[in-house]
Amino acid sequence: MALKRKQDFVLSTDNWVNKSNALNEVRNNRMTISQIRFFTIYLSKINPKKIESREVIFKLEEYTKIMQFKQTNTTRLIKTAEELLGLTVKYWDKTGQYGGDGRVGFVMCQLFKRFKLYKSDEGEWLVSIDCHDDVVNLMFDLQKYYFKYELWNALQLTSPNQQRMYEILKQYEYVGERVENVTDLRELLGLKPEEYPRWNNFKVRVLDASQEALARYTDIRFTWEIAGRKGKGGKINALKFNIEKNSDYMRQFTLDDYLIEQGKTSFEEVPEEFERPEDGTEETGSLYNDMIKIISDACLGEFSNAELDLLFSILKENLPLDVFSNDIKLLDYVCKKHNELQVYSEKGKIHNRFNYFKALLARDTH
Repeated sequence: MALKRKQDFVLSTDNWVNKSNALNEVRNNRMTISQIRFFTIYLSKINPKKIESREVIFKLEEYTKIMQFKQTNTTRLIKTAEELLGLTVKYWDKTGQYGGDGRVGFVMCQLFKRFKLYKSDEGEWLVSIDCHDDVVNLMFDLQKYYFKYELWNALQLTSPNQQRMYEILKQYEYVGERVENVTDLRELLGLKPEEYPRWNNFKVRVLDASQEALARYTDIRFTWEIAGRKGKGGKINALKFNIEKNSDYMRQFTLDDYLIEQGKTSFEEVPEEFERPEDGTEETGSLYNDMIKIISDACLGEFSNAELDLLFSILKENLPLDVFSNDIKLLDYVCKKHNELQVYSEKGKIHNRFNYFKALLARDTH
């Protein structure tokens, strides 16, 4: 492996993310928000003109904060490495043509091929990750049909829906509009069939929440309208998005701000050993992240990671297991309580919405 220069380790929110249209159109396997952010930061660190930059190195402290570790140890590192290496992408073949039997060619492959944790000659713990050979053509030698954005746009978005909506629309920024079949849009967003099956929930939790978040935190904003229905007055099956530049976003998030927001990483007493904890002493990374995503989506991305973590603890303590462990029931419950917060907020001034919402959850007994 070629020796990495010192600047190769530097992360900056001013870095540019270059993403091919083909990579942006893949149907992913529903990444968590931490995995999406990690992949976005990975793309910001490669040079799309140099395939030799495909192996990216992170300082361990940066990696653990990006992945929202509560505690750093070998068990957690192995778990998240397995999850990253298990991520797959699906994209249509070059022809994209349906056969006479209705089939269409596609490619499905892993996103990453190797994860490595090691100690440098200077005694610093580092994480190295390399993309899979089968996706190299989607990441490098981008001649045309690609778009780019500065990394800071992605870091304050609080759910996979918002992050993916940003990229789906950013790709068409210079066109100014994008018309998308609702079924295809759901796939591009990585939504499961059972997520937001009712139109009103999809509208509020995905469309409206993304619209507000992009206008507040990114360099584009959008409006949307119904572009098609199944039959006269039937089910909505197509949407048109109108996209424009946004100059009213909040200040650009620096990477230091972002890493601080993730919370301080707690290392074991002997970091080079990363002693394994007893089985069952901490939350499974993917399960915890999935539940945080549900809570964040239900709250329309309103609360910070630290606040979401506290809400998670309150819900775990107060809700019966059959509600807390069921994604749909948990989503419905938190949506209902967040709607209550909105109602109370409209009736009178609430000085601290998070504290008020926390109290709503804490006083609920089952």
